[in-house]
Amino acid sequence: RERIKETGVDLRLNTEVTAEELRNSDFDEIVVATGVVPRIPDIPGIDHPKVLTYPQVLLREVEVGEKVAIIGAGGIGFDVAEFLAEPGESVTLHPEKWMEEWGVDPTLSKPGGVTTPHPEKSPRTIYLMQRKTTRPGANLGKTTGWIHRSSLRHRGVQMMAGVQYVKIDDAGLHIRRGDKDMVLDVDHIVLCTGQLSENRLYHELRDGDKPVHLIGGAELAAELDAKRAINQGVRLAASL
Repeated sequence: RERIKETGVDLRLNTEVTAEELRNSDFDEIVVATGVVPRIPDIPGIDHPKVLTYPQVLLREVEVGEKVAIIGAGGIGFDVAEFLAEPGESVTLHPEKWMEEWGVDPTLSKPGGVTTPHPEKSPRTIYLMQRKTTRPGANLGKTTGWIHRSSLRHRGVQMMAGVQYVKIDDAGLHIRRGDKDMVLDVDHIVLCTGQLSENRLYHELRDGDKPVHLIGGAELAAELDAKRAINQGVRLAASL
């Protein structure tokens, strides 16, 4: 924020811009970094009121119920599961609670400073599911994936692989695993099923007179991470 002030950047928040406004502006170049939108899977009943997208949950736009099914066990699915499984404020903000949860003895009175962990169970019943038959979280970071899986297990999150999503209705989420059908009686179903590039503005502008650049998730939503997006932004800014 201070850097923006120092450099005199004209920062306009909560402003929706149109292609026509940009075409008629005095900007020399336009950078479109409009990010992504959630991908909505083709499941019967996907428009049911129980269904939420991950931004609705993370932005606290909806009060999420006590029983939750999360569709998609990638990075976002794990983040949402941890977000919902926390019984209160994140223990990472309180070192003493964090050490108690993970079994770290700060007094070093135990061998290796390791003691019995005392994780706090989640007040919610949470199912984290994926279609793939591989272990949930297999594509998470090699050095941190086990931490996320352990954290969710400690909280009592039920992780399920090889799931087919049959339909969604008032009864909940109907699924099939192998030859077994079941209905998960949940209050909400959270979609963490990937992203699509939000680049409509770019396509409206690209045939105009001004140079237009597309970066970040707006360019490519697949395997999006902050590192790639920041790298693109810095390199483009340096070239202009």
